[in-house]
Amino acid sequence: MEKAILWVDDEIDLLKAHIIFLEERGYKVDIAANGDDAIEQVNNNHFDLVLLDEMMPGRDGLSTLVELKDIKPNLPVVMVTKSEEERLMEQAIGQKIDDYLTKPVNPSQVLSVVKRILDKKRIRESHLTQEVVTEFNRLSTRLMEPLDWRDWIDIHTRLSTIELELENFRDVGLQQSHQDLKRQCNAEFANFAFKNYASWIDGDGPPLSVDIVKNYLKPQLDKKKMTVFIVIDCMRYDQWLIIESVLADYFSIKKECYYSILPTATPFSRNAIFSGEYPDQVAKLYPEAWKFNSQEYGRNRNEHQLIDRQLKKLGVNLKGDSKYVKVLDQDEGRNLAKKIKSYSGTPLLSVVYNFIDILVHGRSESEILQEIAPNEAAFRSLMKSWFVHSHLFELLKNLARWDCSVVITTDHGSILGTRGAIVYGKRDTSSNLRYKYGDNLNCDPKQTFLIKDPKEFRLPTWGLATTYVIAREDYYFVYPTNYSEYRRQYQNSFQHGGISLDEMILPVVTLEPK
Repeated sequence: MEKAILWVDDEIDLLKAHIIFLEERGYKVDIAANGDDAIEQVNNNHFDLVLLDEMMPGRDGLSTLVELKDIKPNLPVVMVTKSEEERLMEQAIGQKIDDYLTKPVNPSQVLSVVKRILDKKRIRESHLTQEVVTEFNRLSTRLMEPLDWRDWIDIHTRLSTIELELENFRDVGLQQSHQDLKRQCNAEFANFAFKNYASWIDGDGPPLSVDIVKNYLKPQLDKKKMTVFIVIDCMRYDQWLIIESVLADYFSIKKECYYSILPTATPFSRNAIFSGEYPDQVAKLYPEAWKFNSQEYGRNRNEHQLIDRQLKKLGVNLKGDSKYVKVLDQDEGRNLAKKIKSYSGTPLLSVVYNFIDILVHGRSESEILQEIAPNEAAFRSLMKSWFVHSHLFELLKNLARWDCSVVITTDHGSILGTRGAIVYGKRDTSSNLRYKYGDNLNCDPKQTFLIKDPKEFRLPTWGLATTYVIAREDYYFVYPTNYSEYRRQYQNSFQHGGISLDEMILPVVTLEPK
């Protein structure tokens, strides 16, 4: 569709060559000789862009700009001025111009600004299509090559970045191609991770949950200045990218990735972060909490004691006691943000935020949340809306004014479950949807992984027959007796505990105030 431009200048006859230059490149250009004429034309006609002279007799460019924005707030306006005074430029920018040109202008300069404003999206989409197709081909080729854990981090971060770039993209075919490639990658990654996990535990692999404090928190504590350690429960890498874009104005950001231990669920993975120990050892430290039939949410009650114990083992001597806060609701978040100054002399403040995990579980049970966030893109948007209005963001903005370090990570991610996997077990088998433990469990090896010897995976046991099953890709567990009901209730819900890129490969980020 031909784009319409209104060029407003009291010396418009002198710009005829410029106008012809634009018209030859497919733009429709109307003219106005003064501000009043421009306002009347914008009131009565559609324009995609206004080129507005700043110095005109009668109504000048700035007052015309104010009126144009009142009529059509979203109409792009480029100010054309003879003055290079910084004051005038700032005044124009403050009144929401989209760009400016300094006279005398040449046709190429005008065309460049016009294209940047009117054709940016089309040009970007055209280039993005080429870039994404090339990247898809490159990633597909890599899947046929031998890959190590570093390669999988690169693949996952690239897939996540592409997914965000495609969110507002009109080519639905590319979005489907991305989902198909991601599913293929998850199938290959699940085999890779399960095959190599035992060797990773022995130290021949990526940084794991048990390495977070040692590798990322301790170096900050060694600097002998206040450090804030924030664990956002159930945050994926792509969801972090949304938060990162908001925080970039306040902090210098160093971002790395680590692998969650298995199962990728809070009682296992978050305890591993705070303790530096695998689940079998944590279960020995707190046997009451880790009885077979105990409530899993009670297994994370000792995180403060666990991190203090780990720091002592690592030889970290804090000047003063560490503090620990768990934020489970808005009131606790507000209270922490208000009280943050009282922690200014604290060498280490550890904070757990449970909001995303609560949102994930709440979406499974709420038709309204499912309507608001029907897919991963919508869920990211909902999460960003929460974050920019959250007490967590308020807290971080306050910390950006301090001489401190902030380390942010998460314990596990989540995946949108789309396929049911039947599991066979006794009545007292654990109820989780992406992993289960109990006596003599059985399942389809194409859909899940069976762990016959939990000791090999450093997992707790409750008898000689204890086994674990862990879902791969996007499967979730159902029982054969009520298959249809489970499938109806949990299909397209976010789950965690299994093996997938989004659940296992996670961000760990160090922030330094700018």
